[in-house]
Amino acid sequence: MSDSTALGAASTIAIIGAGQAGGEVATLLRQNRFEGRIMLFGDEPHLPYQRPPLSKAYLAGEISADALIYKAAVAYEKANVELRLGVRVDEIDRKAKRLLLDGGEQAAYDRLVIATGGRARAIAVPGADLRNIFYLRNIADVDALRPQLEAGRRLVIVGGGYVGLEVAAVAIKRGLAVTVLEGMSRVLARVTAPEMSAFYERVHREAGVDIRTGVTVTGFEPGPDGASVGAVQCGDGQTIGADLVLIGIGLTPNSELAERAGLDVDGGVVVDDVGRTSDPDIYAIGDCAMHANHGFLQRRIRLESVPNALEQARAVAAAITGKSSAPAAAPWFWSDQYELKLQMVGLSDGYEKIAIRGTPESSSFTVFYLKDGKVIAADAVNRPGDFMAAKRLVGERMSAAAERLADETVLLKTLIALPQP
Repeated sequence: MSDSTALGAASTIAIIGAGQAGGEVATLLRQNRFEGRIMLFGDEPHLPYQRPPLSKAYLAGEISADALIYKAAVAYEKANVELRLGVRVDEIDRKAKRLLLDGGEQAAYDRLVIATGGRARAIAVPGADLRNIFYLRNIADVDALRPQLEAGRRLVIVGGGYVGLEVAAVAIKRGLAVTVLEGMSRVLARVTAPEMSAFYERVHREAGVDIRTGVTVTGFEPGPDGASVGAVQCGDGQTIGADLVLIGIGLTPNSELAERAGLDVDGGVVVDDVGRTSDPDIYAIGDCAMHANHGFLQRRIRLESVPNALEQARAVAAAITGKSSAPAAAPWFWSDQYELKLQMVGLSDGYEKIAIRGTPESSSFTVFYLKDGKVIAADAVNRPGDFMAAKRLVGERMSAAAERLADETVLLKTLIALPQP
């Protein structure tokens, strides 16, 4: 059903959340010829910015905060988007179609887009409130952490996922003593094959990072001052000295606002293929949305991916303005660690077989994941050409023999060109 018939120049679209998804949908609404009022609310004082570089180039001091900005202020000015930065939305009154802001002000809407993202998952153990225990999700988090990364200090990272490993790579280069504690039997266990985990564990250990897997953190002990962290307590009884700690154990979707408003929430704000919630006048996109991805994944899922968030922004902007949008594409992600660029497409869970093209020893290889003879995902390390081919193979659900994927004498483009069963 088109929403455009009910929206004219007197209508207002409000967007809660000034991240990349929120910024994208705001400007796209105008590009799609919406003539009414557009308000973008963000609880941070910054223009919408890119989060992936936070744990990489921005933490390393290689780029400034200005370089993180997704679109310059002039883009919002030209689109006549009202930026309400540093303003928190406290409640959604669906019946009155009004937002209650933190200062007591109210703002009316005709359509609402929730793009509240997520926050770093907190660790609930004794001592978690000590000083020098950090999380990494926004600019302020990095600005607090970076001055602490001094050579010779002991950094313990709880969590061997992408954020933890990216921070480890930055910190070890700065001369810190870095220990990574991962509760599962290997790093990146939730997202990649054992062969890829083994590769990254080897790379980090060779760089000097102490990686310990199968370790449960049970608490933190104060240091000599009684207020700052001094050690990490583990379930096996060992205690690891620490001058600072980074917690990187995942993300919690910011869905509480939607839940209080009575919207369907189940591990995220539940939305359909075009991002519509259980209220037809409210949409949700990005990390906070549990998306009915019938176009590609054929299941409901919450994806923490910038390309996914931008794709959902395009779909919602199209739906609100009565236009069609492209079907959901294969999700893709990336991670930069040391001189390694890891590019991933698809989701590998449930794979039955892998094919490795190239060798991990060369630090240039690709792991393809197959299920029912089809390529469902791929992880490419320093192989942008393989990654581009993999996006086609995965995105079009192509069949391919593992042996041919692994054979570097067989060009991937010839596999793409083969007729599909």
